[in-house]
Amino acid sequence: MSLRKLGQGLVFLTGATIGGLALAFLVVFFKPALLVRTAPPAPRSAPAAQAPATPASAAATSLTGSDALKAGELGIALHSFAGAVHRAAPAVVNIYTARVVTEQVQPSSFEQLFGQYGPRLQQRVQRALGSGVIVDEAGHIITNNHVIANATSIKVQLADGRSATAKVVGRDPDTDLALLLVQLPKLPVMSLGRSDRLQVGDEVLAIGNPLGLQQTVTHGIVSAIDRKQLGVATFENFIQTDAAINEGNSGGALINAAGELVGINTAVIAKNMDATGVEGIGFAIPVNLARGVMREILAHGHVVRGWSGIVADDFSNEQAGEYGLAHGGVVITNLYRNGPAAIAGVRAGDILISIDGHEVRSAQDALAQLANHKPGVSVQLRLQRGLKVLELQCQVVERPSQI
Repeated sequence: MSLRKLGQGLVFLTGATIGGLALAFLVVFFKPALLVRTAPPAPRSAPAAQAPATPASAAATSLTGSDALKAGELGIALHSFAGAVHRAAPAVVNIYTARVVTEQVQPSSFEQLFGQYGPRLQQRVQRALGSGVIVDEAGHIITNNHVIANATSIKVQLADGRSATAKVVGRDPDTDLALLLVQLPKLPVMSLGRSDRLQVGDEVLAIGNPLGLQQTVTHGIVSAIDRKQLGVATFENFIQTDAAINEGNSGGALINAAGELVGINTAVIAKNMDATGVEGIGFAIPVNLARGVMREILAHGHVVRGWSGIVADDFSNEQAGEYGLAHGGVVITNLYRNGPAAIAGVRAGDILISIDGHEVRSAQDALAQLANHKPGVSVQLRLQRGLKVLELQCQVVERPSQI
């Protein structure tokens, strides 16, 4: 083929291509419906073993708006305590009390003008609020003793709106617990958990009536366990939590993630510790202790505890050095006259080392160890008197109600 014929062929093909493109442009411009849009092929699905699993909790959660879009894109399972609150909250009640308070009133300028110079006594009704927990179908309610102390009337309101007057079944000021009773049908009951299974870091919820805001729920963790020597009660074994506990939460529920009662909230700590304004430090009485107190009140009308008649106090390592002792400990500062310890030969100034072989860590620990013994048994007290170590047998009697 000659070069001339090859050139003529290329010119023909170029012209035909340009003409075809021009014709196609005119067709699409005047008849766009003739243009067929073909959907892109669907991407191949990943093998079942490699596909990310969607958590069941995320699938069961109904979301709307941008939150649902974000959760779906990231595959996040939303964490909620709604189930625990739904199970526990109906059994948390509001407690309203009234008490008569007598106070001194200074005379006004007008009264002084007519010869009344000294203060006079005036009575008024003081109202307070708190919380409580229904613990059985009979209508027994556990709350704090300070919530109902000296109250002339106690009214309980349930989450469903029902209300009734409550009577006091028994009180235990030594643990700041009290047991009430209401007569209402079909009461919701709180499931009791095990406070001895709590660990630092466990999530907990506080439910109560803070500042009159009914059925308020706050969230936190267990910050510490077995807190003692807070100066709130004679026998202390508190759960510390950062769940917000405010005035009106007293006697309310501290629950775990399963909706079980693990503690009775106490909101008077800050007042006694001059810690007003401190945040993230709340305390609750362990449910195991509350369960035992309730059992004793129902059986005896009060809590039966052991007692030996000693008055003890702690002394520090620095104080011990002043008296030539190796370390601090617990010293017996006084004895009840004709009490079991005095009869056994214990003297003021003796250092208490152990009770029945169990080391005594503090004065409060000594009282608690003796209280756990049944009246009528004997315990062995190991003491240091000067340079001598003594072991004495001491009878345990029932702790008097007023000491």
